Amino acid sequence: MKQLALGISPPPEPSFENFVPGANAELLARLRELAEGRLPESIVYLWGESGSGRSHLLCAAARASARALVLADDVETLDETRQGKLFTQINEARESGGSVLAAGSSPPSQLPLREDLRSRLAWGLVYQVKPLTDAERAVYLRAEAERRGMHLADEVVAYLLTHVRRDLASLGAILDELDRVSLEQQRAVTLPLVREALKTGTQ
Repeated sequence: MKQLALGISPPPEPSFENFVPGANAELLARLRELAEGRLPESIVYLWGESGSGRSHLLCAAARASARALVLADDVETLDETRQGKLFTQINEARESGGSVLAAGSSPPSQLPLREDLRSRLAWGLVYQVKPLTDAERAVYLRAEAERRGMHLADEVVAYLLTHVRRDLASLGAILDELDRVSLEQQRAVTLPLVREALKTGTQ
């Protein structure tokens, strides 16, 4: 399957409100508590595949946090110096009542990090950010299209979910492009228009 993405205007700032929870409702609730300073646990680690929303959630927590919050994204890429710094920050958070929110591509035990840091990341709450199902992505596409004043037929939704990158940031960007093209050409968002827009976006 050929994966396509269109480079257009940036998406809205990440927030808890514009995160589509799917099977991650409990995780979202815990992160709200963390941001509000009501979560008893001081260490939270998220892991999931690329495009699952890990970075979105870290940014949302940072924006919503009422207090200082240590953030560490893509922890599997940390060099030795930054691993040591994160190790120290986790220890300090546990001692002083601070908070650390970290994220990576794998569970703590599978990260290519020093052993003591892996164990620290596993100390607190560990959540997998579960990807949306195709049915949930379809609901998102229809709702976002309606918000932009567009109607997507079932065949258009099915085409998008099989021909483009399926993370929500990419889907939202494609909807923006379809909206722009349909307005410029004064055409409804039909399957022929979608094919034309995607072809143009890859040139």
